[in-house]
Amino acid sequence: MSFSNQVQLIVYPDSLGSDLVELHYVLRRYLSEAIGGIHLLPFYPSSADRGFAPLTYDEVDPMFGTWRDIDLIGREFDLTIDFMVNHISRQSVYFQDYMENGADSQYADMFLSFNKISPDGEISEAELAKVYTRKPRPPYTIIQRADGSKEKVWCTFDYEQIDLDWASPLTHDIMRRYLIQLSRTPAKMIRMDAFAYCTFKLGTNCFFLEPQVWELLQWLEDYVAPFGVEILPEVHEHFSYHQKISEHGYWTYDFSLPMLVLHTLYHHTSRVLKQWLAICPRKQITTLDTHDGIGVVDVQDVIPPDDLERTLDGLDEKGANTRKIFSGPEYQNLDVYQVNCTYYSALACNDDSYIAARAIQFFTPGIPQVYYVGLLAGENDIELVQQTKNGRDINRHNYSLEEIAKEIEKPVVQRLLKLMAFRCACQAFNGRFTIEDSPDDQLKLSWTDLPHQATLHIDLTSYETRIAYYDTKQKKMVAFTA
Repeated sequence: MSFSNQVQLIVYPDSLGSDLVELHYVLRRYLSEAIGGIHLLPFYPSSADRGFAPLTYDEVDPMFGTWRDIDLIGREFDLTIDFMVNHISRQSVYFQDYMENGADSQYADMFLSFNKISPDGEISEAELAKVYTRKPRPPYTIIQRADGSKEKVWCTFDYEQIDLDWASPLTHDIMRRYLIQLSRTPAKMIRMDAFAYCTFKLGTNCFFLEPQVWELLQWLEDYVAPFGVEILPEVHEHFSYHQKISEHGYWTYDFSLPMLVLHTLYHHTSRVLKQWLAICPRKQITTLDTHDGIGVVDVQDVIPPDDLERTLDGLDEKGANTRKIFSGPEYQNLDVYQVNCTYYSALACNDDSYIAARAIQFFTPGIPQVYYVGLLAGENDIELVQQTKNGRDINRHNYSLEEIAKEIEKPVVQRLLKLMAFRCACQAFNGRFTIEDSPDDQLKLSWTDLPHQATLHIDLTSYETRIAYYDTKQKKMVAFTA
């Protein structure tokens, strides 16, 4: 493994402090023992989606800092960064040249123009209806040039995120250079964002098409591996996709865990969670919260349908009904696939329940990541989401240094930091994972790498969370309440 088996922080370059300099201060000041790594969300110049519509990968957005700032953070913490495989910004030099020059552009072949896809420049509604999208609209945008001519171009996500044609050698040439360049930074892992939408074939859903998807992942890995960099394919879908990714030897996400933990704590039963822990991938990144919402589609066929609906009802109740109030078209959200809510609010801001949730995550196989809002036990930012009309902003509050100094002192945050420091320091997590026998209203998990041992026991009625572990100084098992 090229990075340590320790807790990682997910953070925007300007969400804990105003820029990378202040972020580095926060990491040093408050989190030196609590985390071993950081997933730094996109810091490139971007035109939309808070960094996920990159103009280029050669630059750090001057608002955030410089490559030196990235380097300094990467020297101290295992660094994960993003590469948006599916798309490039509408404002990038590539697409702007194409807008101006059309088929005569030197970059024309990078994009999926309908004129390239179809002889008459049109695709039937029936064909478009087959395409798997996360937006309630067709997967294209209409561009209009200065001469008044119009053209349809493939665009799966935001209109500022123009899809790349991965069948094009030109796309490979340009993206290859970016990948090599990113691999020469201190990053130990590059997350391949939205890679499953890169496989294109009319007559299909254009999502995770095999074998093309494996050919693409192999190509991506080939250009980062010589630098000792791992890739992390990102896909929000049915858990079987993650199992396939794992079977091919790649790191994957456990996006089923967030809803499973809510199900476990809401309904005071470990039965479904234990079934999942028995089969989930071991080479995985675990999350409870991210910059996106809490996944629903990820747990289909993991949580029984009636139980899932009960869990969503509980999330409506405990999370201030965010799924229904802030999930309509006006708020640019996708309530079929995910629910926008901070994880602390999803647990009714109950400190004991929240600590139990994090303990489950830290004892689940994989490398745990904690989102910055979750780190500070942040509540739903209703004011921000009403202001921006972006549902996901409910979980994207930016903290000033003054706010951080205050929030870090909250008892629940201090408990979480202690738990994170334990997860980082305990060597038992490098060993064997065991689901211990326990009644359904309790959960007992353990890790063993002799002489190191760690056992988690949670009462799912009271949410009391106790951990027993081998103390190397005392050379005996000791216990504490989290």
